[in-house]
Amino acid sequence: MNETSEALSRYHFPAADCSRIPYGMYRDAEVYELEQERIFRGKVWNYLALEAEIPNPGDFRTIAVGDTPVIVNRARDGNLHAFVNRCAHRGSIVQRQLHGNARGHICCYHQWSYNLEGELVSIPFRRGVKGVGGLDADFDPKCHSLRRLKVESLNGVIFGSFADDVEPLEEFLAPPFVAQLKRLFHAPVKVLGYQRQRIFGNWKLYSDNVRDPNHGGLLHMFQITFGIARLSSVGGATLDAEGKHNMSWTAQGKPVEESKDSGYGDTARGDMDIKLRDPSLLEYRKEFPDDRSLTIASIFPNCTFQQIGNTLAVRQFRTRSADEFEVVSTFYGYEHDDAAMTKHRLQCANLAGPAGLVSMEDGEAVELVHRAIVRDKQSHSVVEFGGKGAVKDQENLVTDVPIRGFWLHYCKLMGIQPGAEA
Repeated sequence: MNETSEALSRYHFPAADCSRIPYGMYRDAEVYELEQERIFRGKVWNYLALEAEIPNPGDFRTIAVGDTPVIVNRARDGNLHAFVNRCAHRGSIVQRQLHGNARGHICCYHQWSYNLEGELVSIPFRRGVKGVGGLDADFDPKCHSLRRLKVESLNGVIFGSFADDVEPLEEFLAPPFVAQLKRLFHAPVKVLGYQRQRIFGNWKLYSDNVRDPNHGGLLHMFQITFGIARLSSVGGATLDAEGKHNMSWTAQGKPVEESKDSGYGDTARGDMDIKLRDPSLLEYRKEFPDDRSLTIASIFPNCTFQQIGNTLAVRQFRTRSADEFEVVSTFYGYEHDDAAMTKHRLQCANLAGPAGLVSMEDGEAVELVHRAIVRDKQSHSVVEFGGKGAVKDQENLVTDVPIRGFWLHYCKLMGIQPGAEA
């Protein structure tokens, strides 16, 4: 276990079940620096990209793992590789394009060249000019490759790890989430487009948000009004044994009867009998064997796989500082989709993203919290919906338990002992 640093010792988790989270953990720049090493560069698998985004030899995408710039590409032999996008010479970004096809990657600063495996293969003026200057004769290019990540793919979903001794990917994901990825990626996919959002808050507030089914039926007015998902719907949350991953879900066609006792009588959520002039936006065309029409699967530490009706996407979280992060969403469908289904998916994509009819409020909610907790960092958020104690699967949507699961695993990786004496 990592030793607790001076930065981490500033904050106390008074409850062993992480039902109290100190606000300072979301605002401290030193804590953020430790996260980069102990979490994003630690013994975890980070989502990188979809194989459908780099189908051909030479195809690449530039991404970020935490705040480390990374290239993921397909080599000439078809194998997948990922490495840090930082030149071994002076530390410059090597590949500046978001995506493309290349024979290799060349740093514009001094033209050091790397192949698709990340190996240094060419250095201009390595021997100097007329025997003067250049590098010493004992300089070995093999010692100056780009730092590689370990790479595994599951049903076309690419993950990478900085740790050579990380557990196998499927063990890290655990059976419920292996099953969910195989469910969502049961057939070859095609990318439909991207959305990119910058949020001025801490990345863990967003991670809490996607593990919080409780807010979905209260914050998202469009979702509540038109019955996409309400807290009174049939649904729940599935966790892995450690609690680090979570999938919130609701089932289509199984509404709980609304009544004055459904809970919404105590809210200001308005008229639930409003109808859309064009209801096709709300149509769910059943395409999976089960009856789940909304699933939000959050994989520790950096991504969420979403199914909102027929809108399918992966959201990757890219940290910038303790006070800023990006969410990059990759929307996809299946290669076997006909034109009508593709059009429907694109129409339904208006539900998601920074201006989405369902999810536009998430970024604002994160920023509201982040601004409010700038002081009183020793105060704590209250995370008790669903009950305190053991972290386990939930049979309803009125729960904070998945948030506690994230924090329990977070504390384990960061070397924090929740509930210990301050």
